[in-house]
Order: sequence, then C-alpha cells, then structure tokens
Amino acid sequence: MRIRKRIYTPIVSTLLALCALGFSNPARAAMEDYPVVKLQSLDKVTARTMTFEANVGSTVKFGTLYIKIQACRKAPPIETPESAAFLQVWELTPKAEESQWIFSGWMFASSPALSPMDHPIYDVWVLDCLTHKTGEEPPQDDVAPTAEGTPAEGTDAPDASTAPATSDTPAAETDIPVEEPPPSAE
Repeated sequence: MRIRKRIYTPIVSTLLALCALGFSNPARAAMEDYPVVKLQSLDKVTARTMTFEANVGSTVKFGTLYIKIQACRKAPPIETPESAAFLQVWELTPKAEESQWIFSGWMFASSPALSPMDHPIYDVWVLDCLTHKTGEEPPQDDVAPTAEGTPAEGTDAPDASTAPATSDTPAAETDIPVEEPPPSAE
C-alpha cells in the first residue's frame, strides 16, 4: 500500500500539472466596441424581413417593438469571428397602457439561438458590428492625409468620380427618438 502511494503521487501530480498547462484556454484579446450594429428582423405574420443598421445609443422601431442598442462588440480579425450586441427590446401596443419588456441582453451573431428574443410575432437578431453605416463616408480618421492634403497612397480614399454606394439597408430613417422611457424592470 505504501509503495503504490509513493509511485502514484508523483505521477498524478505531474499529469495534473500537464493538464493545467496543456488544456488551459489561450489568452483571448478583448472584443472591440463598434459604433453601428446591423440587425435583421422578421414579422412572422406577413413574412416581411428587414435588414437595418442603427447607431449604438439609438432606438429604432420595428412594428410595435422599440429596440435600444446599448453596445456592439466584435472580435479582432485574428480571432474566431464573433459579433455581439446588447439590446433592450420593449413593445408598446395601441391597446396596452404600458409598454412591456420583451428582451434585454446580449445577442450573438454566430449563435442567435443562444439568447433569442421570445415574441409571438417578431424576431430580431444581430448580423454584424460596423465602423459606419453602409452608404455613408467612413470616419475621416481612416484616411491619412499627406502634407498636400490628399489621401496617402495605399489608403482606401473615396474617388470623386464615383457615386457613393447604394444599399438596400435603411439608414438614418430607422433611428426614431423615443419620448416614452422603457418600462420599469419589475
């Protein structure tokens, strides 16, 4: 009995140390914040789908739903692709006197079923996080001007001869200021 204990103790401790080193998760880079979220929604009654973009901090309306975008984060390009947005969704029906919470939490683009919004008529899910809305000029800090005031070579500067890209995605018209605050979290 004493011999087994002497033999197995170093072996077990060595195996545990190897497991701890070999199977530990590698350090992951933090997800980066983005100013725009791309969402898709579905009206289950009419089968109408809509893809739209909204700024973080804005509230958009789809049917009787109000969707407040609190944050949008995306993994760095060297990591596994993942986009996530923190959304707060409430519904204000014409018959109801008060609005009702439908969803509040993180939605993940790669796994929409991980934290789905449960509603009998509408579905909303995250597609991506973006640096700017489609069809809009990118922020000026993306284009590095040279001493002459022209974009540096090798940068993706917009060409004056081409028109801005058009998109099927509605932009600013979906941002609706909401005068009524969301319902209390009772």
